[in-house]
Amino acid sequence: MAVHRWVASDSQCKRECYKTSDAMAGTPRKTNKSESGTQRQRALALLDRHGMMRTRELVAGGVAATTISRMEKDGSIQKLSRGLYQRIDAPTDTNHDLAEAAKRVSKGVVCLVSALAFHDLTDQIPHRVWLAIGAKDWQPGEHGPRLNIVRLKEPLLNSDIETHLIEGVPVRIFTIPRTLVDCFRFRKSVGLNVAVEALRDALRNRRTNPAEIAERARQSGTWTIIRPYLEAYTIDV
Repeated sequence: MAVHRWVASDSQCKRECYKTSDAMAGTPRKTNKSESGTQRQRALALLDRHGMMRTRELVAGGVAATTISRMEKDGSIQKLSRGLYQRIDAPTDTNHDLAEAAKRVSKGVVCLVSALAFHDLTDQIPHRVWLAIGAKDWQPGEHGPRLNIVRLKEPLLNSDIETHLIEGVPVRIFTIPRTLVDCFRFRKSVGLNVAVEALRDALRNRRTNPAEIAERARQSGTWTIIRPYLEAYTIDV
């Protein structure tokens, strides 16, 4: 009985070798549905915990960029600005723009009219987020909430700061005494009437005291400007 053996030609052998080499070289494998589902769950859990996250933060947390893209397309998450995401069903705070600005500019500090509004010391509704950054810090782009940038030198930039949690995001905001003093310092940008009314309301409602304001005014070189207003309202109080 004859025995037949199949012998591969050189060309067939080369094709098989190429396939094997490609597989051994680590050709990217497709993500299966269970893996994709796990990444989606992880992404939603991370956003629950942190409120808003940048693409690089989600990727560092184990979520593939392709999963983020698919979740945006199917409406599971929403893109707030370039590379910044939030759950589509996340509760929205009245100070949402402050949280978004804090994620965009991590070293920034909410200041001036935006800080007054947060502390309920003005009826003004700022259409831009007032944000203080360093004298040589990178200038944020135009995507996301519109910003009014104020540049400050050390140590003024990193003093008198409170951190408030807004939509799960830590937001750095200047204290009430510091904000009042800054409003007088930048009165041409803010408006002197806004600064004066905020000072009057803060003292009348005992949100701060004259000594705290005077100390910070001397530190920033605005004591001669704010002194007559402070003395007048101190007598009224």
